[in-house]
Amino acid sequence: MDKIILIGGGGHCNSVIDVIEAEGRFEIAGIVDQFQPVGSGVLDYKVIGKDNDLSSLVDEVQYALITVGQIKTAELKSRLYQMVKSYGFHFPVVISPRAYVSRYSSIGGGTVVMHDALVNANTKIGCNCIINTKSLIEHDTTIGNHCHVSTGAVINGGVHVGDNCFIGSNAVTSEGLHIDDGSFIKAGTLVKC
Repeated sequence: MDKIILIGGGGHCNSVIDVIEAEGRFEIAGIVDQFQPVGSGVLDYKVIGKDNDLSSLVDEVQYALITVGQIKTAELKSRLYQMVKSYGFHFPVVISPRAYVSRYSSIGGGTVVMHDALVNANTKIGCNCIINTKSLIEHDTTIGNHCHVSTGAVINGGVHVGDNCFIGSNAVTSEGLHIDDGSFIKAGTLVKC
C-alpha cells in the first residue's frame, strides 16, 4: 500500500482520515501541521513535521493531500497545494466508498469526495477540491480548482463554478449558472439565474 502525508491537522483532516481509511488505498504516514507540535496526535496518526520539512519527506513518501479546510477563502489551500506540488509530491483523488461518482466524470488530483456525496455524469471537477458529505454535483457541471462544495449543497445541471469558490452547506444552485472565480455562497442560499 502506498504511503500518503496529510498537510493540515485540523477538523477537516479528521474527516479525510476517515475517508482514506474507508477507501483502503493508502497508508497514512503522518500529518504535517504548522501549529501542532511534532509528535502530537491527530486521531491515530502522529504529526511528523512542519511545512519546511516537506522537502525532505518527499524522499520517503510520494503522495500528499491538502487537508486544510476551506471556508472564507481558498488562499491557504491553494498556496499549500502549489508549495507541496513544487516539492514533487503526487496528489491522488480520494473517494469514499460510500460516495457515488459516475464513470463519465473526471476529477483532478488532490480532490476528496466525502461520504454520501453524489457526482453525476459528464461532470468535471478540478484539483484540490472538497466535495463534502452528502453534496450533489449534477450532470454537465464544471467545478474549478481549489473549491469547497459544502455538506448537503446541490449544484444542479450545467453549472460552471470557477476556481477558488466556496459553496456553503445546503446551498442550491439553479441549473446552467456561471459562478465567478472566488465566489463565496453562504449556507442555505438559493442561487438563481
